[in-house]
Amino acid sequence: MSSASDRFSGDAEGSEQRPGGLRSRIANQAEDTIGRLADDLLENPMINSALQGAFSAREKVGQAQQSAMDALNLPTASDLDKLARRLRSISQRLEEVEDGVDKLGSKLEALTEANRAPATRLTEQLDRLETRIDNLSRDIAALRAQAGSSGGGVTGEPPAVVG
Repeated sequence: MSSASDRFSGDAEGSEQRPGGLRSRIANQAEDTIGRLADDLLENPMINSALQGAFSAREKVGQAQQSAMDALNLPTASDLDKLARRLRSISQRLEEVEDGVDKLGSKLEALTEANRAPATRLTEQLDRLETRIDNLSRDIAALRAQAGSSGGGVTGEPPAVVG
C-alpha cells in the first residue's frame, strides 16, 4: 500500500524504475526546458543584437562615467581600493617599526641597568668611605680636644693616640 507522499518522494514500490521519483523528473525537465529556451534566445538574431547593444551601451556609460570622474577630479572605486590597500600596507609597516622600537628600548633599558649596577656599587663604596673619614675626623678632633684640655702632653708634639 503506497501513500501520496511515497509517490512524490520516490519511496513507492516502483521507485527502482524511477531513481529520483516525480520530484527529480520535474527538476530535470525544468532544467532541460530552461536550457533549450536559453539556446533559442541566444540563437535569435534580434535578441543577440539587443544583448550586444546593451553591452556596448554599458561600456560607453562606463567610459562616460570615467571621463566625468576625471573632469571633476574625483577618485574612482578602484582608486579608493588602491588607496585602502596602500594604507593597510603602511599601517602594517608602521606596526613593525613600533615593534622594533619597543625591542630596541627593552635592550637599551637592559644595557642601562647593567651599566648602572657597577656605578651603584661604586657610589655605595664611596659613601661608606666618606662615612669612615667623617668618623675618623670626629675621633681626631675629639682626641685633640681631650689632649688640649688635659694639658698632659708635650708642647709641639702631636697628641698620643689612646686606644
